[in-house]
Parts: sequence; structure tokens; C-alpha cells
Amino acid sequence: MSSTQYVQPMAPRAWGFTPEQLAEQPTVYAPGLLAGRTLLVSGGGSGMGRATAFLAARLGANVIICGRDADKLQRASTDAQRLLGKSFECHAMTIRDAERVDRLMDELFERHGQIDALVNSAGGQFPQNAIDFSVKGWLAVVDTNLNGTWYMMQAAARRWRDRKQAGSVVNIIANYKRGIPQSAHTAAARAGVAYLSKSVAVEWAPLDIRVNCIAPGTIETEGLNQYPPETIERGGKGNPLRRRGDVWDIAEAVIYLCAASGKFITGEVLQVDGGMQCWGTNWPLGVPEQFRVDG
Repeated sequence: MSSTQYVQPMAPRAWGFTPEQLAEQPTVYAPGLLAGRTLLVSGGGSGMGRATAFLAARLGANVIICGRDADKLQRASTDAQRLLGKSFECHAMTIRDAERVDRLMDELFERHGQIDALVNSAGGQFPQNAIDFSVKGWLAVVDTNLNGTWYMMQAAARRWRDRKQAGSVVNIIANYKRGIPQSAHTAAARAGVAYLSKSVAVEWAPLDIRVNCIAPGTIETEGLNQYPPETIERGGKGNPLRRRGDVWDIAEAVIYLCAASGKFITGEVLQVDGGMQCWGTNWPLGVPEQFRVDG
């Protein structure tokens, strides 16, 4: 079978990397790359955020994770201690609470003196046809994905400014460029984060604060477990590489932007999507009849 015909096989398994895989996955980066650095990762208890936290810790960083689920955070930290010999500092909270975000930043800058990079991986959405969105559902997604991300960005930037410290923000968003049918609420929020990031990248450049985004395509995370196999298979075909990415693809992209390798990059949206922004789409609820082209 030629490479152009390849479709990643569907194995019956739980999606996402285990802690053991995160601890042993090969990386292109040198040990000690982030020694002496402190990273704050929202949504660090699972998925792409957890993978980023593991990789950063393996590269020598002091890692702080926050998120709504205290149990997930603690499990991630316990796994890191068991497998890497170093735990994560955990803070259970919601980024939708601007006052709580401010208190977190005050606490962390006071304790650590500096947060070198903020990685915004927290977020959430659910598939639904846009015409059926409730006001509550719409607001929940926009408030977390757009407003919560902004609260974290602004709170960190104010403290970097006041302390005359450099900083880096990496926002993990979504592949919004072609729209996200059946997830229009998150498309709106994530596009907002992208253009917010481009705007403040210019405003904050004199403060030596870099702001970038990563737009994943279909990534194998624990979140895929909620979808039926046919939906997951379809997602793996929605790009020219005809396969899904994994959380390590995202984690290594985050480190590229946070480390010295990204020192001349700001205002960028890095697409880690197998080319999906050029060709392909994803229909989490199934392809409507009028859009089917397979006869």
C-alpha cells in the first residue's frame, strides 16, 4: 500500500498517552534545556496540558499546573514524582474566575519570583449543531476558552510588566481557519484567542513578552474516548497526511515556542494539524448528507 493510501488503523484502546509513555517518549530536545525555568500550564491534569507538563519537567523545568479537577492534577503530579522523580505544584481552580486567576498569579510570582512561560491548555467544548445551542452552552464555552484564557494572559503580563521581566505565552487553541462545523462556539472562541494573541503580541513586544498560539488538528487525547469509533476514524482522515496527531506533537511544539528556539517568534499561530488547514475538515456528529462526496 502506498503512503498516499495509508489510513491509520483503528485499534480498540483508550486514547491518549499513559504516564509511563509520557515519561519515556523520545524527544528532539536536549536534557536540561529548561533548567532553571518555571512554567505554568493550565489544564495540566490531562491531555495536551499534561503532556506539556511532563515534557517540560523532563527538560528540567519547575512545573506548575492548574485546572478545575483537583484529582486529575494530583494524579498527574503523583505520576510525575513516581516516574520522573519530581512532582508538579498543583492549584485547583477555574480560569473563568478572574479574581481567582489574579490571586493565583500573585501567589506564584511571590513564591517563585518569576514565571518564565504561561501555557494555556485549559478549555472545553461539546459537539452540537449551532442552531441548537442554548445560551448557557454558548456562554460556558466562550467564557472558558476565550475569557478564561484572556484572564490568564493579562494577569501574567501585568506582573511581568511590573517586575520588568520577560515572558512567553503559548495558547493552545483549535484549528479554526476553515471553521469547525458542529462546534461553532469553540471556533468563535478560539479564533478570538488567535486574534487577541496577535494584537497583544504587538502591544506587549516592548515589554519583552512574546505571545503565540498552537492550533492542533485531530489529536489522540483522552477526550476522544467520548466519541464512537466511526467519528474517531473520520477525524483521522480529515487532513492530507490521513492520520491523527498525538499529544507529544503538541508538547514539543509548545516547548519550541517557549524555549530559546522561539525567541524571535511572536504573534504566530502554529498549525499542528497534518495540513488540515489546507485540506479537510471534521464533522464530530457525522457528515450531513448534502456534504458527502463518496456517492
